[in-house]
Amino acid sequence: MTLFLQLAWFFRRHWRTYLLALLMLAAVAVLNMLVPWLIGRAIDSLVAGSTGGPGSLTGYLLILLVLGLAVYGLRFGWRLILFGTSYRLGNLLRARYYQRLTRQGQAFYNLHNTGDLMARATNDIDAIELAAGEGVLSGFDGLLTFVLVLLMMFVVIDWRLALVALLPFPLMGLGFYRISSAIHHQFQRALEQFSRLNDRTQEALSGIRLVKAMGREEAESRTFCEIAEEAAQSNYQVARSEALYEPVIFLSMAAALALSVGFGAWLIVQQSLTIGALASFIMYLGQLIWPMFAFGWLLNIVERGSAALKRVDSLLKTPDSIGDSGERLPDGADIVVQGLGFNYPDSREPALKQIDFSLPAGTMLGLAGPTGAGKSTLIQLLMRYWEAGEGEIHLGGQRLAGLRLSEVRGSFAYVPQDAFLFSLSIAENIALACPDAAPARIEAAARLAAVHEDILAFPDGYATLVGERGVTLSGGQRQRLAIARALLTDAPVLVLDDALSAVDVHTEQRILEALARKRRGKSCIVISHRLSALQRADEILVLAHGEVLERGRHEELVQRDGWYGRMLAYQQLEASLDER
Repeated sequence: MTLFLQLAWFFRRHWRTYLLALLMLAAVAVLNMLVPWLIGRAIDSLVAGSTGGPGSLTGYLLILLVLGLAVYGLRFGWRLILFGTSYRLGNLLRARYYQRLTRQGQAFYNLHNTGDLMARATNDIDAIELAAGEGVLSGFDGLLTFVLVLLMMFVVIDWRLALVALLPFPLMGLGFYRISSAIHHQFQRALEQFSRLNDRTQEALSGIRLVKAMGREEAESRTFCEIAEEAAQSNYQVARSEALYEPVIFLSMAAALALSVGFGAWLIVQQSLTIGALASFIMYLGQLIWPMFAFGWLLNIVERGSAALKRVDSLLKTPDSIGDSGERLPDGADIVVQGLGFNYPDSREPALKQIDFSLPAGTMLGLAGPTGAGKSTLIQLLMRYWEAGEGEIHLGGQRLAGLRLSEVRGSFAYVPQDAFLFSLSIAENIALACPDAAPARIEAAARLAAVHEDILAFPDGYATLVGERGVTLSGGQRQRLAIARALLTDAPVLVLDDALSAVDVHTEQRILEALARKRRGKSCIVISHRLSALQRADEILVLAHGEVLERGRHEELVQRDGWYGRMLAYQQLEASLDER
């Protein structure tokens, strides 16, 4: 029962509601104990020929009716209270889980798959929630009913008959122990298989277009079915073990009933027991079926919950990959980088080496270079998605590591190349960081991003739903909506990480001109493979293999016979050929 000790913090927080529910459960158990006793008395009254008064058959029936109504009301009440409280545990764990995920850096997500994280947030927490509700019910009610039934059997009916009836119970306990041990390991594997299935499902849905384009429907379907079959087999193993509880219970109870009837009949012949008392005893014996089921169900729930809690708790206790105990950011968003170096985990080659630059407020920095040069890595280090390995980064005159994450992230408006949109309206996607933004502000940001006319072309305008991940929009429209979203935040530093790659040159220039005009006094970092986007930069860094290969203004780099000049000449030639 270690699971309940681990959840003790929740039980202490909601002890009043649990106490009320348990008192109502106890009242139900006590009232249920009266039913067999009253029926036995009614049978003896009928045998004795009593026809009137409180001790008559009619009197007993009225008492049973009142008891039935009381039990009905109490059962409704404890279910409402107990299960309602357990749902709060599920909500609380999911909230904590989500908060932990939002605090983790990129290193954490490199180690965990999306499907597995989703499985822990849904299936695993459901199992813990079940333990806090039905687990408490089956444990408390089963034990209380078991004790009360034994008291009635030993004290009120006949202790000799009770001892004989309990002879098969040790064998049932041994069976429960072996079944619960098997379920713990099997359910652990079932949870892991569910995570794997969830992972595959998420990948299949996200990459459905690619699967169809590559003609891999059959192959992917085969792989998916194999994983689904393995998950089904794991759950089948759990279900098969769970199914063993019922035969063990019924075999033990059948043996107990046979012993009770045989020995009870002998006691009646010896005139040591009445027929009504034996009838009451057999009804009490029948009431022991629920505690036995409750104990079996409790062991099942606890093993499931324990396996699930291990998986959830391991993530809740995972330390933040990025520390967040810094200070507030002073005024200003100047960026100074000195001797910056960085290695990705498990990588021998450094991603960045000895990077130095400064970005005063109101200036623009351009980043160019071949794929894999370290441009996006540099941006992620500036925003503290990773911790720098060597060197220093200063933001607003303060060391980046000494600032709160909220202050650092709030200083940047980041637009990645692969713009992510939620399944909301266009206006809601633009106003994601500023949900209370007025329509006029949203439209102004859209105009700056050169996407206002495209939005008006949709039948519902800004109220148009974009579909999952913006599937109904073109690549250029998604990028420009993401730019509009970033502009609405009005952060001191705007970062465009190849965010203009899906728009044409003329639209690109319109956007850059609007940014230069409207964001005076604020900084901008532009990463682009299309070098025409970097012409307005106050300084351009050309990276290759994590090092600064060239640096300077656009005009200076063009005059040199370096990577930048040769790539610009190639792109201009390519553009002139396309125009013909």
